[in-house]
Order: sequence, then C-alpha cells, then structure tokens
Amino acid sequence: MSATRNVAVVGGGHAEWGERDATWKDLAQEGGKATFDAVPDVGPEDIEGLFVGTVQPERFSYQTHVAPMVAELLGIDVDSMIARTELACASGQAALRYAWLAIAAGQLDCALVLGVEKMNLGRERMPEMQGSMSNVLDREFDGVNGLTAPPFFAWYAQRHMHEYGTTREQLSLVAAKNKSHAAKTDFAQFRKPIDPADVEESPEIAPPLHLFDCSGITDGAAGVILMSEEKAREVTDTPAWIVGSGQSSMAGNSINNLPSFSGWPQARKASQTSYEGAGIEDPLAEIDVAEVHDCFSISEIIEYEELGFAERGEGGQFVEDGRSHLDGDVAVNPRGGLLGCGHPLGATGVSQALEVTNQFQGTVERDRLVEGAETGLIHNLSGSGSVHSVMVFDRDPK
Repeated sequence: MSATRNVAVVGGGHAEWGERDATWKDLAQEGGKATFDAVPDVGPEDIEGLFVGTVQPERFSYQTHVAPMVAELLGIDVDSMIARTELACASGQAALRYAWLAIAAGQLDCALVLGVEKMNLGRERMPEMQGSMSNVLDREFDGVNGLTAPPFFAWYAQRHMHEYGTTREQLSLVAAKNKSHAAKTDFAQFRKPIDPADVEESPEIAPPLHLFDCSGITDGAAGVILMSEEKAREVTDTPAWIVGSGQSSMAGNSINNLPSFSGWPQARKASQTSYEGAGIEDPLAEIDVAEVHDCFSISEIIEYEELGFAERGEGGQFVEDGRSHLDGDVAVNPRGGLLGCGHPLGATGVSQALEVTNQFQGTVERDRLVEGAETGLIHNLSGSGSVHSVMVFDRDPK
C-alpha cells in the first residue's frame, strides 16, 4: 500500500523491558518520557494524534479505555485523533499503521505511537497469565484444547522438520544468534550471550522446542513519533521513511481454517503488498535489516521463506549459512528479536520500528550496527499466525 504524503519516524525510546515491579501506568510513563527525551524538539504540546498499542490491560491490569489515560499521564491534549489498537502480537504495528495512514491522508502532522504491556503478575499467578494468553486463539475451540503458544508453534516446527528436513540444530542457531544480539541491547530482557548448545540444554517445553526457543513473558513499553515530511525535516536529517505497508488475514482465526502448518502464505501476501508500495523487486538484495516476529525460533525460519529471503523449505539452511547474521545477506533481528528482548505484546512492533530508525541514525550499540543500512523491514504475526503485518522503511522517501 502506498500513501499520498510522505511520513517518517523521527525517533523514540524504550522503558526497561523484563519482569518489572511496575504498573501498566508506570510503563506507559517511562516509555513516553523516553520517547520525548529522545526527540527533544518535540513535546507533548506538539502531538496531534495518539495511538496506543496494547493487548490485554483489562485482564493483566484491570484497566480499559487506556488511550485517554496515556494522554493524561503524558500531559497530551489530543485535539485530532486518539485510539487504542488491539491486534494481539501485532497491536504495536497496527498503531503504527493507523498513525501512518492518518498523517499520509493529511489528517495529522505529528503523532505519538506508544506500545505498552504489563504481563508479569508474579509466579504464583502463572496459570492466570497463561490462561489470558490463550484468549488470543479461538478460546471456545482452540484455547480450551491446550493450544497455548508453545505447543502451537511446536506443531509448526514438527511439520516444517517433516516436510523440509529442518533440524534441531538450525532452530538453536536462530535462538543463539538473537539472544547474543540482545546481550548488546540496553533495554532487553535477556542480556546473556549463549551458544547453540545452551539452547538444546535448556528445559524442553513442547518438543522440539526448548525454553530458549521461546520468547519471554515481558513487561515493557516503546514509543515513536511519526511526522509528515515537512515537520520531519525540521526535526532530523535522518528519519526513517515509511515506504510500504501490508497486512493479510486469509483464514480467520481458528486453526481449523489455517492454509498450512509449515508456512504462512499470509506473510507472503503482506510482504508482497509492502514491497510493491516500496518499489522492491528483490527483497534479499534490497532489504538490509529486518526485524521479524521470532516469538519462537521456528517462526524466524519460516519468515525467511515467506518474506522472500529464502526459498520455501530452505530457511533452516539460510541461518546455518550465516545469511541472517549481522554480516550476512540481510541482518535479521539485530536488537535480539523477541527471543532476546522479550515480547511485551503491544510494544513489540513499535520497538521494531524504532530499531530500524536507530539503525539508520547510527544510534544503536556499535557492535550490532548494520553498517550502511538503507532499507529496513518489520514483520509481526498475530493470533494463530492467521494475521501478518509488514512495514518497509527507507532512508529515502522515494
């Protein structure tokens, strides 16, 4: 999808991610303050639109109607547009997309997108947390039958291994790569570098997946500021221009209707739409940095294939050959992905967009900087993998 006016991310910030002794409100305030601190030429008084990505504050924090609450907490008098977006794990990217479209259509010139999630309720309430997560699937049919995230993605891993010969070792390479990147990321939940053997020695959760194949339960927030071209050029010389966006949901939400258990044609369709808008013909040659939805190690392998970086069935070999490393064909998840940074659902997509922006601006830690990156991509899946969202960024508004 293309737009009528050029729109850019000019900067943003993070709250600390992890298992936090903090409330939902605390995280929203931390994320908002970090965002304004990172873009000193923009203050609450400049924000015309506010979009808050969050998934289940009603269950985790017993609070709804959160977008006006964020405006109050951050001192923003929103006079044009305000909304909360909920699309499970893609809630943050949904907020980005709506802000982008509003600015592209001329409804706004400046918007704040804030993703917030408070998920940790204490170890004694782990069953409650897991029960809440099962709401993302069709609760009456899939959730009650035990299809929380680990067994669901284990199913995909088993099928991908069966059809294409993907190996346990290749899954470990994904997890080790991303967790080691996260060790260099200052807000990440997991900051200890590991090697593939560590992954296979971690507790088995849902065969073939081990603990280190799984993203964490994470509290966190991330924010970015989007502006029209005229406004963006007043703030920074190095914005990240949004040049393409796509979404696809081919199968509703129930697993009974999914088109495949070893791939996501929805991701392929969403990426193709994004590439058409961005003028990209060969994503492997033209995408320099990609933040993809590695909620489990198998997810990243499948996403190599569906996003056009590898042929179907060759995703495992792609990581084994080092082609998704920082110095590979396309640097995938240089901040550490969901496996390393954690996965505060509504904040993930926002953090991915901020990572691409920071890569363009050269403000990430030097030992994970993708030198000369010109084009970036973010990808999220949500629900039972039934919805996929992709957004492409470029240094040039084209």
